[in-house]
Amino acid sequence: MSWFESFVLGLVQGLTEFLPVSSSAHLRLTAAFADWQDPGAAFTAITQIGTEAAVLIYFRKDIARIVGAWFRSLWDRRIRGDHDATMGWLVIVGSIPIGVLGLALKDAIEGPFRDLRLIATTLVVMGVVLGIADRLAARDETGGRHRAATQRKDLTRLDTKDGLIFGMCQAMALIPGVSRSGATISGGLLIGYTREAAARYSFLLAVPAVLASGLFELKDAGKGHTAWPQTAFATVIAFVIGYAVIAWFMRFISSKSFMPFVIYRILLGLLLFALVGAGALAPHAGELAG
Repeated sequence: MSWFESFVLGLVQGLTEFLPVSSSAHLRLTAAFADWQDPGAAFTAITQIGTEAAVLIYFRKDIARIVGAWFRSLWDRRIRGDHDATMGWLVIVGSIPIGVLGLALKDAIEGPFRDLRLIATTLVVMGVVLGIADRLAARDETGGRHRAATQRKDLTRLDTKDGLIFGMCQAMALIPGVSRSGATISGGLLIGYTREAAARYSFLLAVPAVLASGLFELKDAGKGHTAWPQTAFATVIAFVIGYAVIAWFMRFISSKSFMPFVIYRILLGLLLFALVGAGALAPHAGELAG
C-alpha cells in the first residue's frame, strides 16, 4: 500500500464511518474502482480506531459520566437506577451480539462478505429500510392532518429489550454495505426513538465493539499488503476527518431527513450491479492482486 492509497482510504473512512452509507463498503469500492488491492477487513478495523477516537473526544462528557456512574454502581446500590449507570449496562448488553457474531463469522467477513454483488445488495436493501424508517419518523414527528404528532422516545426510555435490538442491528454491519450507523439508526427509528437519540446511542454503542475489533486486528497490521506506517497514517486521517463529520452529522439530523443518504445508497448499489453485470468490474476485484 502506497502513502497515497493510505491517505485516500483514511479520508474515505473518516468521511463515511458515521454516515449511514457504510464505510467498509466504501473502502472496498474505492480500492476496486482505483484498481488497488482490497485493503481488507484488518485495515478497515484498525482505521476505525481513529474514527472511534473521534467519538471518544466528541462525546467525552457523556462517556465520562456513563463510565463513572457504571463503575460506582458496581458497589453503590443507591445509584444502580441512575440513567447513566443503566446506559453503561445497556451499552455492554448491546455489544454482545456483534462480539459473538464477529468471532463466529470472522472468516466470512474477511472473504465471501467482501463480494461486490453482496455489497451492492446490502446498499440497496438497507437504503430502502432506512428510507422507510425515516418516513415513519417524519410522520410521527409532524403528525398527520387529523392526528397529533406521536411522541418519540429519547434515551431515558431505553431498556434492555431495546438495547438488544440496537445491538442486533449493529451486528448486521459485519456485512460490508449495511452500515453500522445506518442499521442501528434504522432500528432505533423503527422501534420509536427520535433521530437524535438513535444516532447518539448508535455512536456510543459502537465504541466498545470497534475498539475491540481494531485492537484484535492490530496483530495483522504488518502482514502482507497492510503495512504498519501506512495503516497508522490512514488511522490519523480518519480521526481528523471523522471528528468533523460527527459534528456536522449531529447538527444535520436535528432538522433534516435521511433521504439524501437513502437515494445515494440505492443509486450506488444499482451502479455497482450494472458494472459487475456488464463485466466492467469483477465481483472479487482486487482481492487476489499483489
